[in-house]
Order: sequence, then C-alpha cells, then structure tokens
Amino acid sequence: MSLRRTALLLLILSAPGATAHAATVGRVEDIADLKLGQRVLVDDGTCPAGQVKEVRGAKMTDKGVARTSACVSRFGPKTK
Repeated sequence: MSLRRTALLLLILSAPGATAHAATVGRVEDIADLKLGQRVLVDDGTCPAGQVKEVRGAKMTDKGVARTSACVSRFGPKTK
C-alpha cells in the first residue's frame, strides 16, 4: 500500500473520532459565550426522561449569536 493510500485511510478512519463533543452544563444561564455552530447540552430537567436540552448557536444577528434549543436523546449515563 502506498504512503498516500495509507494516509488517506488513516484520515478517513479518524474522522468520526475527530468530531467535537458538546459540553454539559446544569443551567442555560451557565452558558457564557456561545459561538456560531457550538452545541451545549443543558441538564436542567426540562426535557422528558432519556433526553437532554441542546442549545445551539444558530445564526449571527446584530446583537450576537442567536440561540435555538431542542430536546435530544441522552447518550451515556447522566452526569452531575
């Protein structure tokens, strides 16, 4: 296998592991500076069992980054 093919294979295999994980906070007020495209999980008990609120930096406005939120499936055990 050539060096180029090996490098390409390593790049493809490492791509899923390179995705950013969302931070988890206890309250929406704990999100200090949300950036465009950033996702933060909020574990405040407002979503149904097995789900957690995801707050996203959705779009740029005159006043900064506009936020959207939705309940999403919880992955892994609940953290405190």
